[in-house]
Amino acid sequence: MKTLTLRIYLTVVAVLLLFAGVSGWLFQRHIDGERSRTETLLSDRMAAWAELIQRSLPGVQAPVAEQAAALKDWSERLRLPLALDDTGGRRVAASESYERREREPMARTFAVALEDGRTLWVMRPWRPRGPGGGAPPWLGGPGGARGPAAFGPGPDGGGPDAGPGGDRPPRRPPDGFGFWPWSSGLGWVVLLVLLFVAVAGAAWPVVRALTRRLAALKLGVERFGAGQLSHRVEVQGQDEVAAVAASFNQAAARIEALVRSHQSLLANASHELRSPLARMKMAISMLDDVGPAQRGALQREIHTNIAELDALVEEVLLASRLDAASEGPQRDPVDLLALAAEEAARLQAEVDGESLQVLGEERLLRRALRNLLENARRYGGTDVRVEIHRRGTGAELRVCDRGPGVPEDLRERIFEPFYRLPGHAEQAGGVGLGLSLVRQIAERHGGSVRCEAREGGGSCFVIALPAGA
Repeated sequence: MKTLTLRIYLTVVAVLLLFAGVSGWLFQRHIDGERSRTETLLSDRMAAWAELIQRSLPGVQAPVAEQAAALKDWSERLRLPLALDDTGGRRVAASESYERREREPMARTFAVALEDGRTLWVMRPWRPRGPGGGAPPWLGGPGGARGPAAFGPGPDGGGPDAGPGGDRPPRRPPDGFGFWPWSSGLGWVVLLVLLFVAVAGAAWPVVRALTRRLAALKLGVERFGAGQLSHRVEVQGQDEVAAVAASFNQAAARIEALVRSHQSLLANASHELRSPLARMKMAISMLDDVGPAQRGALQREIHTNIAELDALVEEVLLASRLDAASEGPQRDPVDLLALAAEEAARLQAEVDGESLQVLGEERLLRRALRNLLENARRYGGTDVRVEIHRRGTGAELRVCDRGPGVPEDLRERIFEPFYRLPGHAEQAGGVGLGLSLVRQIAERHGGSVRCEAREGGGSCFVIALPAGA
């Protein structure tokens, strides 16, 4: 069971890892694409600004102060940190924002080579937070805006910086999401690893709860297999595991009933076999010591006991087959009235009713009716009557006698295997399996059997068979 738990858990974790990896790869590709497009757009804008500034700046021969004044003027107009180097690479002028921002560790500059040999330096504007520590303006923070104004001069001539000298944060970062610490590839890897660990840790209790129920089911099966036939497993939830547990309980109850029934059948059969065997043994031992007249009586006693043993073995085998059979009976049309007439003729019983057909196994239905007739003749004398009537969509077969009747509190017990009414065994014989077989046959056909008091004295045994039985 531990192996199953580990396999399920590893499967969940592997799927999660694959999902996280693919999601991270796709997101990183998207970020890289956005960053590339932003870089291209910013480069194009800066090249256009550089060309504009180059045409407006004094020539290379102009005084340094004039070049510096013009550069600072353009820095304020465009709201960009700017610097200018001469043809030899010496710094000519720089705006205040450029000088201040140049010392920052995250400062990024963009060099534009002018046609006269000078170099124009543009500081890429970015800032991790907007004014007052809020979100960056290009994300909708205070003072921010979205749209084309984030990258180009607005109607008032302003550029991407919103304040003089380029101090105000940009409305959109020049390199995508560069202000977040996990914008780099390594940052996203760390974030995905943390997410993976969190979800993987949360998945373990779920998987363990599922396999814990399977482990409980396994333990229940082992205890049942060890001989604890009354043991049942707890059914929790309404999923497949709960369905398996419920099916096991149903099967266990069925097996327990079969085993108990067979144990009782074997114990009672062993007890019932002793009486005819003892009588046979005594009769055989007396054969050599009696005369011819008594010998005939002993031989008849032996034959009677043999017939009783044969009937007992046959009924025990039939009861065992009915208990063990899993499939239903044959579904052949059986005429109950014709069947009753044939069996009643053997015992000279009366038959009344209407011709009704049911679907079932004729051999078993005949055996049930024969057992009822023999039971009625044994305990009810000669006044035995068979009736066939329709009840709703089904049929009822009634066998009535004029015997002493059955006490109301014992009308259910007489259908138990080997149960006989007190005193009847000594008077009429029998082993107590006949009525038990009748109930098994009726239930096998989807019906039932009951005992009722007969009007005027006696008993009526009623087999109710459903339509299409």
